[in-house]
Amino acid sequence: MIMSLVKGLDRYFAVLNNVKKAKYLIAKEKSLLSQKIELADDVLQNCHFCERRCGVNRLAKEVGYCGINAISSYASEFLHYGEEPELVPSHTIFFVGCTFKCEYCQNWDIANRFVAGTPVLPERLAEIIAMRKYQGAKNVNFVGGDPTPHLHSIMYIMNTCNINTPMVWNSNMYCSNETMDLLSDVIDVYLADFRYGDDGCAEKYSNVKDYWEITTRNFMRAYQDAEVILRHLVLPNHLECCTKPIVQWVAERIPSIRFNLMFQYSPHYKANQYLELNSSLSYEERMRALEIVRDAGLENLV
Repeated sequence: MIMSLVKGLDRYFAVLNNVKKAKYLIAKEKSLLSQKIELADDVLQNCHFCERRCGVNRLAKEVGYCGINAISSYASEFLHYGEEPELVPSHTIFFVGCTFKCEYCQNWDIANRFVAGTPVLPERLAEIIAMRKYQGAKNVNFVGGDPTPHLHSIMYIMNTCNINTPMVWNSNMYCSNETMDLLSDVIDVYLADFRYGDDGCAEKYSNVKDYWEITTRNFMRAYQDAEVILRHLVLPNHLECCTKPIVQWVAERIPSIRFNLMFQYSPHYKANQYLELNSSLSYEERMRALEIVRDAGLENLV
């Protein structure tokens, strides 16, 4: 039996222990998942899964900012041992494409679709998910790029699965309210990135507008619907403008949330074009980030 030693993830561990059912299984029993699939297919015709709201008809093979039409592809899937300890081993499925354009992206080849990927066949993915569960996977972890453009395909995969395993939504959280509605009562854990405390930084480095308003809205919705692990990747030279506002917001709004302060930034992709991003974190920056978290009173840290 897998015991829970992690605050804030009681239901996740209850599913691992087969005490409770994964949310997607309950949604299937209530025919809620099939209804959500129909709604997701409708969104494809005027796409607004993310807050860019391109409005393209992906069913007609049009592509929006993410570069994805109605056919989803994934670059790889495997048992991942580099996630948070409570998730490991995590069956991680890396979907191609992304709603962001991060200048320092470590998965830039996947995000920018330089990797063609394998087309998603829900029945085949369901078989692979079952196999990975047998091999010891504690969850299914949908990531990318970003999973948001692939929500319709992910729901078809869920509708084909029948194993009791938690579903993890590993995302930049720049999705629309309509997407959050579809994810509600289906996702067990949001493994959610909160990167920027300043809209100017978000637009400069990831080409996204209104980042703070959209992301904080979605974090509150996720927190009210499921269990959440919040990831904050500390960027060099961005502690006061980004790390501090994020930590303070979390301390004021959702202080008990599982919080992962991540120090593994290293310059990738186009980071060498920005002097302020073209280095790893210094020891002083790491200590300052820890000081910000300590002063805010956050305690449920990874």
